Amino acid sequence: MSKQTLIVIGNGMVGHHFLEQFSQSPAAETYRVIVFGEEKQLAYDRVHLSEYFTGSTHADLAMCTADWYAEQGIDLRLNEPVTAIDRNTRVLTTPKGEYTYDQLVLATGSYPFVPPIKGNDQDGCFVYRTLDDLDAIQASAQSAKTGVVVGGGLLGLEAANALKSLGLKAHVVEFAPRLMPVQLDDQGGALLRQKIEDLGVQVHTEKATTAIVPGSDARLRMNFADDSHLETDLIVFSAGIRPQDTLARACGLEVGERGGIVVNNQCTTSDPNIHAIGECALWNNRIFGLVAPGYTMARTLSAALNKDTGAAFTGADMSTKLKLLGVHVGSIGDAHGQTPGARNIRFHDEQAGHYRRMVVSQDGKTLLGAILVGDNGPYDTLLQYALNGIELPANPEALILPESEGGAPALGADALPDTASICSCHNVTKGDICGAIDAGCSDLGGVKAETKASTGCGGCAALLKKVVDSELEKRGVEVCTDLCEHFPYTRQELFHLVKVNGIRTFRGLLKQYGKGQGCDICKPTVGSILATCWNEHILATDHVPLQDTNDTFMANMQKNGTYSIVPRIPGGEITPEKLIVLGEVAREYDLYTKITGGQRVDLFGATLSELPEIWEKLIAAGFETGHAYGKSLRTVKSCVGSTWCRYGVQDSVGMAITLENRYKGLRAPHKVKMAVSGCTRECAEAQSKDFGVIATEKGWNLYVCGNGGMRPRHADLFATDLSDEELIRTIDRVVMFYVRTADRLQRTSVWMENLEGGLEYLKQVVLEDSLGIGEELEQHMSDLVETYQCEWKTAVEDPEKRKRFREFVNAPEQKDPVQQWTSERGQRRPVLEVASS
Repeated sequence: MSKQTLIVIGNGMVGHHFLEQFSQSPAAETYRVIVFGEEKQLAYDRVHLSEYFTGSTHADLAMCTADWYAEQGIDLRLNEPVTAIDRNTRVLTTPKGEYTYDQLVLATGSYPFVPPIKGNDQDGCFVYRTLDDLDAIQASAQSAKTGVVVGGGLLGLEAANALKSLGLKAHVVEFAPRLMPVQLDDQGGALLRQKIEDLGVQVHTEKATTAIVPGSDARLRMNFADDSHLETDLIVFSAGIRPQDTLARACGLEVGERGGIVVNNQCTTSDPNIHAIGECALWNNRIFGLVAPGYTMARTLSAALNKDTGAAFTGADMSTKLKLLGVHVGSIGDAHGQTPGARNIRFHDEQAGHYRRMVVSQDGKTLLGAILVGDNGPYDTLLQYALNGIELPANPEALILPESEGGAPALGADALPDTASICSCHNVTKGDICGAIDAGCSDLGGVKAETKASTGCGGCAALLKKVVDSELEKRGVEVCTDLCEHFPYTRQELFHLVKVNGIRTFRGLLKQYGKGQGCDICKPTVGSILATCWNEHILATDHVPLQDTNDTFMANMQKNGTYSIVPRIPGGEITPEKLIVLGEVAREYDLYTKITGGQRVDLFGATLSELPEIWEKLIAAGFETGHAYGKSLRTVKSCVGSTWCRYGVQDSVGMAITLENRYKGLRAPHKVKMAVSGCTRECAEAQSKDFGVIATEKGWNLYVCGNGGMRPRHADLFATDLSDEELIRTIDRVVMFYVRTADRLQRTSVWMENLEGGLEYLKQVVLEDSLGIGEELEQHMSDLVETYQCEWKTAVEDPEKRKRFREFVNAPEQKDPVQQWTSERGQRRPVLEVASS
């Protein structure tokens, strides 16, 4: 029996997913499969396209290798676009020949919508869709200073992030009155705008571009309908997508009034031998622009071609959870409350920058939708309530309130029904995960390989891990504690591997003990480990890609995109001469000045380019970096002690200075705070710190593992009446044991609570040396003390490192012309809402 021919036009994510499903089905034995791709590259992950600008290659983004097609018996034809379809003869045409089909699948996807603006086709105008597009943008950016993205939706903000990563001053121009108008309401859009502008991307809403013409100070000038304008060197159009239905129209298939190939529930077009899936398909008068619905269509069509009469596409959940320019955004279901009788519950913390909105049914029992900006913590819980129709608690507002204000804990994995959708991209339910575990999968990686869960957009990764861990524990299986999918080790184990094997780079560790390219979890974690082990400069070439914004520029970014200057003032003790220098610098650069609760003077409002200049002056006056930007020792607070206070019994200032100078620059899993009080009156509040020291008549009492913040914890008394030498040796051991064994981003308080045996076990390790590592811990600390360097001193003395602080490439004028300022209580502060150009 001769095989029929199945042709797939389109080698994108959805087309590839169809091939994966179909090649494993019984019908694959009866078909010869040919795939045509317009691009020259294999199918790649467009969801993570922006990672191309941060070092990922096509090979990293590829959905598979060329060998996979050969193994499945699929004839892959790249860089060969289909130009015509003859439905009568079932023949399609390409520049290389004609091909006959029995069944045809259109997975042609979509194309970027470019608004009909005069001048939109000149040099410097791009779209953001393919790797070739990104190559062109990257080439143009090398000689550019500014870039504009037209479109403030999901893809537009991704494109803006890409321009920013290329070193450009980025702008977003949006026709609607807010960003992400489809997913967010006015309040959510306003907060997102504020956060994005705080990160240095200027947003212009309610702007209709009428023409693009040559600029006077830049390559291009965008003229707006309100008679304002904006000059830029390049423009990226990301104003939405349109279904790629050209072939369908030409061959007479039914298409929608606004485009899209009309399909039924089996994803079949008006021709029974032609099918359409993904963004080119119009189902029930809807185009689905996310990958998850496209994958569902692909599975539906594969089943239909296998004669599954029950196969049907019945729509898809369009909920999204994203991280745009580092800002968390979530949208679920009926986010705008359009359901009749819908009611809203809102929580808005302007100080923390969190906005949460729940849309509930009139009786308050059903969650219809939600919006989250700034914190996606409640997303997984809310999504499960919405998707599974779980009845809301009597006080539904608890689901979006912080725990400190009566918020409910996240919905546990055990509370989810087996029908709960965990991964919408691959339609994986909790029941599917349980089935995979029962069939032999014993870890997260095995479940992902078996079910494909979390291999699409990745938004379900956290929930998937919770479910897998819960189900494995029920079956008596030890739960995987891997740091992330790139390293099958805990942070503690990675620390050991780095230290013992002398590994000094992330790529070296990845090559020897990991896989892939790394992620936002493992990169900063390994960066911290490398810094703790070897004390190399944070701006060393191999370390820069691992850091977040604050560490990258060695300063904390503030709300308006400027930075803070925080010199170290050990123990809060400062000479008049140094105070004068701080005042002179603040006056020269017009910086907002504040004495903090940690006994330091913080200077706010410095631009990126001013940072090296300011630090050069401060270093010349004897100041050092205060490491306020890093997960490291912040301050050692102190009272005035026995030198001045009539109650003081020890020199608390002297000890505070000793401790701060000893542990300054130490990179840790989380920030560390210390304090020294000169007597039991406790004016330095030492018992609320990670390490608290209180003077006694006989020496010092040491308290450990306390903290303030959202979950205050009183420190525990660890040792009493210690001499100066005993105190330092004890802190050395506790600090280094914490650095070596704590999890990522784990405060000392949580670390000790999670130690098996808790405080008593820690005493045995440190005071009794039960593990025999006391001298090793002390020696490691001694090595770090001896190799300390002021990171800012090293940076300002190195011309290559100073280049990182240029705001505008190749521009002599480094001032931001957009930022505006006002005065408050006699000092300058930024205007956060800046008028559009």
